[in-house]
Amino acid sequence: MLENLKVENIIIGKQDSEYDNCKKFLELAKSKKVNVISVKAGDFVKIDKYSCFQILWPDVNKMIADNGINNNSILAKLVYGDFSMLFTGDIEEKAEKEILEKYKDTDVLNCDILKVAHHGSKSSSIQEMLEKNTPKIAVIGVGENKYGHPNVDIISRLESLRK
Repeated sequence: MLENLKVENIIIGKQDSEYDNCKKFLELAKSKKVNVISVKAGDFVKIDKYSCFQILWPDVNKMIADNGINNNSILAKLVYGDFSMLFTGDIEEKAEKEILEKYKDTDVLNCDILKVAHHGSKSSSIQEMLEKNTPKIAVIGVGENKYGHPNVDIISRLESLRK
């Protein structure tokens, strides 16, 4: 996309390690003079006077080494008045458990719309996380793929929330 579209800003999450693809991506962004904004839990990205993204993950004090590129991906909550949408990136069960612990005494994970984690992969969207989110609508970003996304167990978990 960077090679074919005009991009002004890129928001990326902090990572514990550097990955070759990430290095190449950042080099391309620099060559295109794109502003790169690195975020972590506790940051806010203001969109306009009515809306912002609240960055909930990654937590620089609890970086996950196991499949870090996924487990340290951005978890962001879009807030617009009383409406909210949770964008979960590619977090997996390990990150979800850390996130649940971090926000256990809050309602910050509650949302109106949930972008289901990791394309509905079986490694994400544990029942406890879905129950904490209590979304009215769940969206799975997925197309034809060889991984079997979305996983039938994830669909079942989401359906169980309607009852």
